[in-house]
Amino acid sequence: MENVAIFDSSGKGRGLKATKEFWAGDIIFSEPSISAVVFDSLSERICHSCFRRQDKLQRCGQCKFGHYCDRTCQRAGWAEHKQECGAIKAYGKVPNENIRLVARILWRLDKEGSVMSDTQLITLEELEDHIDDMQEDELKELKVDIHNFLDFWPRTSKQHTIDNISHIFGVINCNGFTVSDQKGLQAVGVGLFANLCLVNHDCWPNCTVILNHGNQSAVNTMFHSQRRIELRSLGKIEEGEELTVSYVDFLNLSEERRRLLKTQYFFDCTCEHCKNHIKDDLKLGGLEVDGVKPTEEQVKEATDYCFQMLEKMDNARLNGNYHEVVKICKDCIEKTEPVLADTHIYQLRMWSTLSEVQAYLQFFNEAAEYARKMVQGYMKLYHPNNAALGMAAMRAGVTHWQAGEIEIGHGMICKAYAILMVTHGPTHPITKDLEAMRMQTEMELRMFKQNEYVYHSMREAALKNKPMAMMHEPNSMEEGIKNLFHRKK
Repeated sequence: MENVAIFDSSGKGRGLKATKEFWAGDIIFSEPSISAVVFDSLSERICHSCFRRQDKLQRCGQCKFGHYCDRTCQRAGWAEHKQECGAIKAYGKVPNENIRLVARILWRLDKEGSVMSDTQLITLEELEDHIDDMQEDELKELKVDIHNFLDFWPRTSKQHTIDNISHIFGVINCNGFTVSDQKGLQAVGVGLFANLCLVNHDCWPNCTVILNHGNQSAVNTMFHSQRRIELRSLGKIEEGEELTVSYVDFLNLSEERRRLLKTQYFFDCTCEHCKNHIKDDLKLGGLEVDGVKPTEEQVKEATDYCFQMLEKMDNARLNGNYHEVVKICKDCIEKTEPVLADTHIYQLRMWSTLSEVQAYLQFFNEAAEYARKMVQGYMKLYHPNNAALGMAAMRAGVTHWQAGEIEIGHGMICKAYAILMVTHGPTHPITKDLEAMRMQTEMELRMFKQNEYVYHSMREAALKNKPMAMMHEPNSMEEGIKNLFHRKK
């Protein structure tokens, strides 16, 4: 942690600043979790030790709740699971993820004290819990969780005061960090990282946070490395400059971002992009053709119609009616595309959803067209090294490759690779996958340029010999990168 220092950030309270200069892709600091747990809904599909998704997991023979890749992962996770295992057996059922995380944190605090490593800059007691800022319904949920926690907590463990327990619940509520799977594509759990809690928000940040799962698969535990977050620089950071990350997606309008931040994290955002509503005009703008723009009434009418169609599309998607999703999206796009700008956030959602669903249904040419439009819109809105832009470019590149448009596909994959090298680093599994894709498409592109007819003939023959597998079913959740910080719903 010699690269950072705590300081009083104007209007924000405590923050972290750089003590040296950084460049894009530099790791400013890494930090293991105090503790982390798998989401309740994924407890049988995700390893409770390394948080990797596996088809077959071994179940803990005692509590029947813990699931692990193998004995190596089970041994690696035993230190955290040991007391939890006995408590679950005694309680007779499994408490929710927030109670499990609070219990694991308190067991560790009881064992190691408030400072658990030489690099820890702040204790959990010093972190804000914002319980006084909670709404009435949130306080009711908190009381229920505390009541259930007290029933779950073993009488043989050290007993804690209600204030101490509620403080940990409050800290998790506004500082819990979403833990992703090994590919970084799906949120699978929540953890607490003390030093990360000191990094303040900015809607146009200079850093991003990525989870490094470490190595826990080696037979010899001497070669294991911890699960940890990495704070990475998105561009040049001067010595003394405050380090910031974004707690919410920049694709939201400034008013919506401020509402989310006030509701979820209990502060008013005063960043330049919120104060000056930067890029809000693009996000709800009309399409300019030969210097002529549609009227405000036309843009408002198209925006309202698009919003209504998004609700219908979400319902159809939730029900798995993907052909209905395609129909709704196409009808909406046909009506609104001549009016709305290519950066309009509702139109971008339509393009994103349609490209994803069409790829799932294996209509790759249409999927590629809308994916390309989506990325072009994102490029005008997002920071050039935003992870959401990199993931969108990767998806668009793969879709173009599937459609046989190798030139555009290779270009998109190269763009995604350049971004994720900054945000995720060269050793992250998704970056390694992208590197393999980049080499594959580069080889195919050379073949395409040498003889286009031979390339397409070989591609067609390869696809006939090996039928294309069905794409993963699209998520029913709203498109976009999830918030960095977990928030109890």
